[in-house]
Amino acid sequence: MSDKIQVSLIGLGSMGAAMAGKLLEKGFDLVAWNRTAKASTELEAAGLKFVSLEEALARPFVISMLSNDAAALAVFSEANLTSASTDTIHINMSTLSTEASRALAALHLEHGVGYLASPVLGRPAAITNGKLLIVVAGDAEQINTASVVLEQVCAKFFNVGEEHSRAILVKLGVNYNLIHALQAIGESVALVESGGVDPNTFVEILTHTAFTGAAYVGYGPMIVNRNYTPPGFSVELGLKDVKLVESAAAELDLKLPVAPVLHQLFEQALADPELNDLDWSSIAELTRQRKIK
Repeated sequence: MSDKIQVSLIGLGSMGAAMAGKLLEKGFDLVAWNRTAKASTELEAAGLKFVSLEEALARPFVISMLSNDAAALAVFSEANLTSASTDTIHINMSTLSTEASRALAALHLEHGVGYLASPVLGRPAAITNGKLLIVVAGDAEQINTASVVLEQVCAKFFNVGEEHSRAILVKLGVNYNLIHALQAIGESVALVESGGVDPNTFVEILTHTAFTGAAYVGYGPMIVNRNYTPPGFSVELGLKDVKLVESAAAELDLKLPVAPVLHQLFEQALADPELNDLDWSSIAELTRQRKIK
């Protein structure tokens, strides 16, 4: 019998597929389940096996990377959790609402199944190149047990305490900051571009010394050169994150003045057939279009 650590992965979107590749690379005994039939010749050739949801939930470590609250709550329902072992720890790497995170934590506790809210910071490339960051919240002993998996798939993970929603708040805070950066880059590029300045030169200046953050270095050239495909993170997911931020802020009786503006921008981009399938940084095009007539 193999002495490899047994892990199952639920959700094989772009992030899940990258995570599967990393887990296989690190030598885990990996199986997967996806909500829809999914062929992955490359991953299967590397050793990935597809199993039933029941089999996936019975493994010691279950990693999920699902797109939204509805998907996570449907897969990890009360009925489905009866298949999970009381020795299982579910490492939920999805970005969900704080409300859904608390609901899932309660369901897992009711069934005696371990649960860690573990949203990730980074695109698929961050998983592949070992630069992924993970924010973890949950029982300290469960985090310690799950560290044998977490330490292998990320550059660093941050333990933010036992309250699961705290990990979600940190992830939403990071994404909200990034969304602001996307809009700031878009507005700045539109400004200098309109005045006849080479926007590539502008981004080189912007990222040379004063602004060396990943958002500017990564997204600046994408926005300048309108290089929005293939999307690393979609407009639809960007809108989802803005909504999650607004919901979390409302729970905390906090008003974020710019959130409605960003919400409107993402809704407009999603309704635009030329933008809705592109990377979320394509919201910059909406600013480019807003010329005073």
